[in-house]
Amino acid sequence: MSYVLWYDEAKLGIFIHWGVFSVPSFTSEWFWYYWKGPKPQKSAVDFMKNNFRPGFTYADFASQFTTEFYNPNEWADIFAASGAKYIVLTSKHHEGFTNWPSNYSFNWNSNASGPSRDLVGELANAIRSRTAIKFGLYHSLYEWFNPLYLQDKESNFTTQNFVKHKTIPELYEIVNKYKPEVVWSDGDAGPDTYWTSKEFLTWLYNESPVKDTVVTNDRWGKGCACKHGGYYTCQDRYNPGTKQNHKWENCMTIDRRSWGYRRNTNLNEFLSVHEIISTLASTVSCGGNMLMNVGPTKEGKIIPLFEERLRDLGKWLNVNGEGIYSTVPWSHQNDTLAKNVWYTMKHSGNSQVVYAILLSYPEDPVLKLGAPLPSQTTEVTMLGYPNSFKWISGPGGQGLYITIPTIPWNRLPCQWAWVLKITELEN
Repeated sequence: MSYVLWYDEAKLGIFIHWGVFSVPSFTSEWFWYYWKGPKPQKSAVDFMKNNFRPGFTYADFASQFTTEFYNPNEWADIFAASGAKYIVLTSKHHEGFTNWPSNYSFNWNSNASGPSRDLVGELANAIRSRTAIKFGLYHSLYEWFNPLYLQDKESNFTTQNFVKHKTIPELYEIVNKYKPEVVWSDGDAGPDTYWTSKEFLTWLYNESPVKDTVVTNDRWGKGCACKHGGYYTCQDRYNPGTKQNHKWENCMTIDRRSWGYRRNTNLNEFLSVHEIISTLASTVSCGGNMLMNVGPTKEGKIIPLFEERLRDLGKWLNVNGEGIYSTVPWSHQNDTLAKNVWYTMKHSGNSQVVYAILLSYPEDPVLKLGAPLPSQTTEVTMLGYPNSFKWISGPGGQGLYITIPTIPWNRLPCQWAWVLKITELEN
């Protein structure tokens, strides 16, 4: 099965980028590559030169990955409050450091270095014991500076020592040990035949402990993205704005510039709540899920601004979740007359319910929607508001002209965006 129903209905997930890169917390989670890669970035090189002793290595950062304030129960409560239905934690990023005590990452894992904890296992237990959220794991296929990978790359991927001794054993290990219901693969430099992706996925979908519930993305080898996978991610922050024929996901960040935590970020570099809701509305309207990323600190804290964004989104979903969760795309995604309106739909018996997500509050007393075709029994309400709205048909019976009552701002059911529920439309 390409994807399962729970994933399609979930609509919202939380991505968590956390690792040794959270220690320097400068530039992004690609800091090591920017510092020591084939084309070093001056900002990363100068940062190390000006702030650390000569001879300091990236591995030296691991001892400072302390996680002393990491409280998985607190994280679980924040994620539950956000309205998210699944999470995806980085088990290992391209730096190769595993956030669990892997048997295949000697001395470069969260139990042997730094935290002396099983970061993955602790969060898996908290999520499953305290919430109904599905637990998922991100895993990088490749590692920038692993000698085995670099040798395989040098051979033009004709040898597979890194895959056989590192990548695939790790994947089997995390699936068998933590039973993630999302396996989010990344770092797919090299063909899928090199990664033996088909063989692993065959096991995952047919024999693994999560074979009946697991979903996977499309990053399993060069050329797979947007072509092969349970759901497509295509590229980071993918949001096509039009309905897609294959299930897809918009993985995006609250920090516009980084997936990992950055100590030198500024307020204007974070998405506002309105921008987050706008992204969610456009994504869900076109058939996608939104996977929204936060980057915890090296101490294990989700900073207050991230927490505020998550909780505010949850407040909005508490009122308007009916128009998001378990919906499907309607015949129109945008309205033909009104701006900043996205549509979703649900089937209710033999009829359909259409939701119009208004990203700006109507300035005129009559909101003119061009897409709906009303019937005599059409009813219009606003989620969270008790009374029905009056309406008339547009010219020739096409369109819905809705009278917006005068509602004091403090009596509106929510902030940032509003959802009209439209029932009994003509087919």
